[in-house]
Amino acid sequence: MAGAGRARNGEATRLRAAVRALVRRFSVSERADVECCGLTVAQAATLEALRATPRMRLGTLSRRLGIAPSTLTRNLARLEDEHLVERVADPGDGRAFHVTLTSAGRRAADGVEQQGVDFAEEVLARLPESDRAAVVSAFEHLLEAVRQATEDCCPGAFVHLMRDIAREEAPVHSRGRGARAEGSEDGDQDGSPG
Repeated sequence: MAGAGRARNGEATRLRAAVRALVRRFSVSERADVECCGLTVAQAATLEALRATPRMRLGTLSRRLGIAPSTLTRNLARLEDEHLVERVADPGDGRAFHVTLTSAGRRAADGVEQQGVDFAEEVLARLPESDRAAVVSAFEHLLEAVRQATEDCCPGAFVHLMRDIAREEAPVHSRGRGARAEGSEDGDQDGSPG
């Protein structure tokens, strides 16, 4: 039985090494992609989050990105200077505002998204065509397994990410007002003011 434990441990070690290498390589590609758009990775992530949920309060966006509000404020200031985002007053709360993409910000976010899709297509094209669907399916299963393991150790930590993925996978016609029944209208998943 000890041999079986070592085999599983060996598989776990290989999985960890493969995932780390994959994350590093995709990160290098992502940095190169966004830098040629004149953005930092953090700024691109902000635009992508606002592309997925077009109007968010600062606190919601900060939580979505997993960064401190002060860091987000600096990133937003740079994006505002470039006319990629704007702050819009909340008509229901004079102290609050929402962050939205400008039309230039939408184009920049679409460009970052397209570069990511192009890179993924290039990666898939290097695999045998008969293996592509299985590889993508295996990654989807891996993500679900990671979600379950994360939920066991850190309940709730994976929820916002899974909601983002579900929203990205939802057909465009189902993304209307009714699609956000579980969160508030501004994309705030927990209903807090942000």
